[in-house]
Amino acid sequence: MSLFQIDNYGPWTVTPEPRKETDLQSLQARLYADLADFVGRHDGYVFYDRFDNMLGVTNGIGVAEHAQFQQQVSEEYPVTVSIGIGSGDTPVEALGTATEILQHAGSAQDPTRTEILESRGTHSEGDLTIAHFDVVDVTGSYTDRKNAADTTITIQRATVELAAHLRTTHDSIAHFVGGDNVIAVCPPLTPDAFEGVREHVQDTAGVDLQVGVGRGTTAHAAGHRAKLALEECRESGSRIQQVTTRPVPE
Repeated sequence: MSLFQIDNYGPWTVTPEPRKETDLQSLQARLYADLADFVGRHDGYVFYDRFDNMLGVTNGIGVAEHAQFQQQVSEEYPVTVSIGIGSGDTPVEALGTATEILQHAGSAQDPTRTEILESRGTHSEGDLTIAHFDVVDVTGSYTDRKNAADTTITIQRATVELAAHLRTTHDSIAHFVGGDNVIAVCPPLTPDAFEGVREHVQDTAGVDLQVGVGRGTTAHAAGHRAKLALEECRESGSRIQQVTTRPVPE
């Protein structure tokens, strides 16, 4: 996992005076889009997280490639980016290492901490698991029937319950990626474990989820198979499907 953090961002947003909010949102969106394109070219995934902090699933992407992105940001943006790269037996462990790298280098609001780049841990070849969740019949149950504000609150509540339960119970990291979709990076989990996750969200948020699970050596490979598995859920009416061996497009 890689943690991408804008350097000294808070103070920059109010120097020499508070900057226009829409300009800040535009910068964050453009930076996220550039990072998504960059990581995607190397078969990784990235989540916008809090925008000034972004998370990457970067199996197979080396330190030199991360440095290239740092250079791109410094040349095209009025801000710089620091990156911690961590590995571990679980996504949470890997992200914890990446987080510690940046925290030990200095505060996110320290003007002297710029363009940190460090990798820590043993980066070995191996599969990872991506789980792609979405809401069963979100259009018929929510989008076409409910006030848009109420639908958003419902989806957000389900996302928080899902992410928190996966974090505490299975050392997984889950992020909302738009619409009614949540993508989780997980250790290998059994179908019963995923059913337990679904039941928790149903009980706490009242939302019925379906999930496609994929495995592969990169986030792209695992995520593509998860998408195929989710399509099988939609076609068959099942709630959990897993694909581990389908061909993955370039």
